[in-house]
Amino acid sequence: MVGTVVSDKMDKSAVVLVEKLVKHRLYKKYIRRRTRFMAHDEQNACSVGDRVLITASRPLSRRKQWRVSKIIEKAV
Repeated sequence: MVGTVVSDKMDKSAVVLVEKLVKHRLYKKYIRRRTRFMAHDEQNACSVGDRVLITASRPLSRRKQWRVSKIIEKAV
């Protein structure tokens, strides 16, 4: 999944916001849904605003089950 880093205050962790468009069943209008994932960032390379690719992994803690695979685009 591709998302945007919204928090990097933790050590070796980042919060990634993933947005997707979902079609409403009744009104057929597209709705933007957002989900926040805790992702493991081993080198602390992510900063707020970066576009990153995250992949699923084994549970690393209670809320962390994703890893930052690569940084697609650095924040300005």
